[in-house]
Amino acid sequence: MSKPLILVANDDGVTAPGIRHLVEAMQEIGEVVVVAPDSPQSGMGHAITIGNTLRLTKTDIFPGVTTYKCSGTPADCIKLAKHHVLKERKPDLIVSGINHGSNTSISVLYSGTMSAAIEGAIEGFPSIGFSLCDFASDADFSHTIDYVKLIAQQALANPMPKGVALNVNFPPKRNERIKGIKICRQARAKWQEQFDQRVDPTGRKYFWMAGNFVNFDKGEDNDEWAIANNYVSVVPCQFDMTAHHAISQLNDDWELKL
Repeated sequence: MSKPLILVANDDGVTAPGIRHLVEAMQEIGEVVVVAPDSPQSGMGHAITIGNTLRLTKTDIFPGVTTYKCSGTPADCIKLAKHHVLKERKPDLIVSGINHGSNTSISVLYSGTMSAAIEGAIEGFPSIGFSLCDFASDADFSHTIDYVKLIAQQALANPMPKGVALNVNFPPKRNERIKGIKICRQARAKWQEQFDQRVDPTGRKYFWMAGNFVNFDKGEDNDEWAIANNYVSVVPCQFDMTAHHAISQLNDDWELKL
């Protein structure tokens, strides 16, 4: 039997350590093709390039793996992979990451890693975003690999719900082993931003965003709880952002006739 075709992307850029770990893991499972940004695209969300040129350049950064670096966003990478790199071929699985930093809770909205996975789901492909909840420059990805392979193999072996991408987050490496995997919901949390006003060397003012992540969720069935308690969190995400529960309220309570 032929090997499954696995498309790999990320948002940290094609030279990031996380994507190297992901590529090596996926090579044990199938045929790997990489299309990833040529520079970091963290926090780009689901942005696409419409006002600038897009460039796609082949690179040999991963020996034996067909790899392209793209001047655009993570979502651009998936689009170009589908329409140009793979052409008539369809990936059996799209994986994005391994992101260098957390994408739990509300961060999924801003995440380029997850936007690549969501773009894959929009196109009808089984898609997974992987993230390590460790922002340290020397973060250790080694404890994630067996779980990455397990989850990817399960996604290949079992039908993925239509229009769903998995948001997988790993706790940082600790002295104790990971306890297992939790299928979770997204925690109710947010970033409370602060904007520091500064002055550049020419005397012009600029702003630098800072702030803290605040978790308001006291439940034990969400991704923040899972990570804090040394579990791998898996949250099924969808691109349909309709607040279905609000439709009847708007129809019943709002006066929308002129």
